[in-house]
Amino acid sequence: MIQTSIALIAFLFPLAYSPGPGNMFFAANGARFGLAATLKANFGYHLATWLVTAALGLGFVAALDRFPGTFLILKGAGSLYVLWLAWKLFRSGALQTHETARPASFWDGIILLVLNPKAYVIIALMFTQFLPESDTVRIFAVLLITTIFTLNNFIAFVVWTLIGDQIASRFRSPESAKRLNTLFGGLLALVAVWMLLN
Repeated sequence: MIQTSIALIAFLFPLAYSPGPGNMFFAANGARFGLAATLKANFGYHLATWLVTAALGLGFVAALDRFPGTFLILKGAGSLYVLWLAWKLFRSGALQTHETARPASFWDGIILLVLNPKAYVIIALMFTQFLPESDTVRIFAVLLITTIFTLNNFIAFVVWTLIGDQIASRFRSPESAKRLNTLFGGLLALVAVWMLLN
């Protein structure tokens, strides 16, 4: 399983660290509130990641195959949710000064994962490539793959959050903060469009 784990990490690395709904969400929140304030949402996202990934690995993929419309519904809902997050950023002002501004919550993280079709695609690809054919070790393999996937994503999100926070440290004035929020909002909107079209 050590060789499989190394191959899995190599497979996941570009997927986890490339821009996507989760990474852009946490980069934007890191820019606005800093790393510590994003941890609740990060834990929510990754608790949902572990549970959803384990469920898919243990047989939910078969259910999605039987009901392909489920994926289309999740795809549309996820795109709309990310567009809503982008709109919130577009309307944001100076960093850490807006009275109604608040960091993403634990439940925001869960919703982002549940409505993220990119996550489902990656999970399905991951299991088709790395799940052993033998039934005797399949449950252990599912749990190991699920844990590696979740931890790798968690680290990637922390990295993106820190990047966002470092960028934001140079954009503290109201004018520059507005430009930064517009940039992150635009990136999130592009991600939402990509989610809808792919």
